[in-house]
Amino acid sequence: MNLKNEDLSGISADEGAADYNVSRDEVEAAVRKLIQWAGDNPDREGLLDTPKRVVKAFEEFFSGYAIDPTEYLERTFEETNGYDEMIVLRDISFISHCEHHILPVVGKAHVAYLPESRVVGISKLARVVEAFAKRLQIQERMTAQIANAIQDALQPRGIAVVIEAEHQCMTSRGVMKPGVSMVTSRMLGAFRDDAKTRLEFESIIGKRPANRD
Repeated sequence: MNLKNEDLSGISADEGAADYNVSRDEVEAAVRKLIQWAGDNPDREGLLDTPKRVVKAFEEFFSGYAIDPTEYLERTFEETNGYDEMIVLRDISFISHCEHHILPVVGKAHVAYLPESRVVGISKLARVVEAFAKRLQIQERMTAQIANAIQDALQPRGIAVVIEAEHQCMTSRGVMKPGVSMVTSRMLGAFRDDAKTRLEFESIIGKRPANRD
């Protein structure tokens, strides 16, 4: 998996300055070393193919580095008959990996926007979430990246992104608190400025009771 600086959307120049041209053989050798360091024999039958499997898994886990999420948002539609109400895609499941321990972050994202003049296919919103999830992440940055990408592409009247996730770096090690989830949000435009709009979104995704007024 050869990565270039231009593939690292949302990462600073300093973070993207390393040499990513590492061969598959080098990575497999590193996995063998980790197995040996953990206390097992990388040459025993059950572990012989483990380095190859780990490298293949990493290619899948971190495939988002080779994707520019904004490309999913390039094709938009203007024939909406004047539709200007909220568009919400909720419960977008994802699996990411914490950049501090490379352990899974399992959760779901809720994405909403208020169109100005253009809309995008809903599957594209899910693809944007997936592209940013398939990287080493912290949840706060991922939330902002999703919102900012949609904002830049569609220029809507407002954007809302909420992510709920369980971090296995907290549930399976360290403090060992399974069942705890983290919630992050990014509100732009009308969702930040208009409490009624924000409450409507929160009601739709099940975070608050519907307004009965």
